[in-house]
Amino acid sequence: MSTKRQTPIGLDALAAPAVTSARSPFAHQDSQVLDHLDFIGRSRPGKRALVMALGLLSPQNRRDQILRVAYIAFKETVRTLDGQAFQMSTGDIVWTGKINSPEDLKHSIERMRLLFAEDPLIQSEAGSNTSRFATWYTLENQYNDLLSAVKRIAVTAEEQRESAAARARAEGRQATRQPMDPTTLAKLEALLGRTDLSNLMRRQAIANVAGSGQPMALIRELTISIADLQSSVAPDIDLFGDQWLFQRLTQTLDRRMLAALARADDQTLTQQVSLNLNVSTILSPEFVAYDQMVKPEHRSSVVIEMQKIDIFADPGAFLFARDFLKERGYKLALDGVTFMVLPFIDREKLGLDLIKVQYSSDMVVDMPGQGIHRMKEYVERCGRARMILYRIEDERALKFGQGFGISLFQGRYIDKLLGQRKA
Repeated sequence: MSTKRQTPIGLDALAAPAVTSARSPFAHQDSQVLDHLDFIGRSRPGKRALVMALGLLSPQNRRDQILRVAYIAFKETVRTLDGQAFQMSTGDIVWTGKINSPEDLKHSIERMRLLFAEDPLIQSEAGSNTSRFATWYTLENQYNDLLSAVKRIAVTAEEQRESAAARARAEGRQATRQPMDPTTLAKLEALLGRTDLSNLMRRQAIANVAGSGQPMALIRELTISIADLQSSVAPDIDLFGDQWLFQRLTQTLDRRMLAALARADDQTLTQQVSLNLNVSTILSPEFVAYDQMVKPEHRSSVVIEMQKIDIFADPGAFLFARDFLKERGYKLALDGVTFMVLPFIDREKLGLDLIKVQYSSDMVVDMPGQGIHRMKEYVERCGRARMILYRIEDERALKFGQGFGISLFQGRYIDKLLGQRKA
């Protein structure tokens, strides 16, 4: 990512930016790409190709879920062009088509760079005139180069699948948990429908910490503990083995939590609470039932948190859910924002009340365009009272946030301070 000043944008910048599994959902496209190149190789004049090397990103940015969202986002930006896009099982995106100039896809490439702005590959190319992330080919005179590059990717993909399969076999001899498949998920969902999950519900405070004063809890984030669910309900199932099935499971848990809240006989519905929900959950009957239980005057005390990747996966659904929530009187927060993505998010344009930024030790590194160099500007633009710094594990992290005027914090260190206050 370039170190020059970037203009913050709204939905276009939302994505999250972790290794492709042996069962990659893109595997079938490897042969399709080669067949496609064979076909267009018979008529090359005027055609270009772009290869975006998502397979070179760091492991945490190569989860199937992340790669799929990136592919969907890329296809949306090129849908008006005369061309075709594929995603190989390494995650690499291959686009071919007829365009006047590479400039026609400049926006698409920059959008992908924003999605993975924190990745070492993107950061290493800042200010460089060459790029390993995005490579252009003119088919008329570089067709063989393109074909060789795609074949190398296909071979790498096959090697990765074989290596992953070998690891899985080796781990399988020692593993005690079975991988979650659709049948197992269906049985687990049926079990959850009959299980009281109230004992798995956890509350973590979002607190105001002013100066050296004692923290004051303002909001309680309600979540269902996956770790406790794993040990108590599904000890023999690997809940995290498949990203898509796990995403479906979180949607089920969202709805079970809402159902529990709708039946709550305590003061939960009148307290300042935060609920981290999938967009699909907000549009579900369970949320409607929960909404009907919350008195209109109490809805402003409820913050609905949404993950940026969930928003980016379906912008239309997000906009509909956002408008519905705002009309009903709820507050909205964007969760999972990292410092490197923060410059590209316009809170007001997205209609958000709060932004939750994840603390990282990388934030204290003062480098041009990174670290603390621009942090104050970002905080001021977002609004000091509108930013929550979370994953506060020690005093250093707390003091760092306070140094930029942030007053809302969440994390184990904050829990410890609040415990000391009660003692």
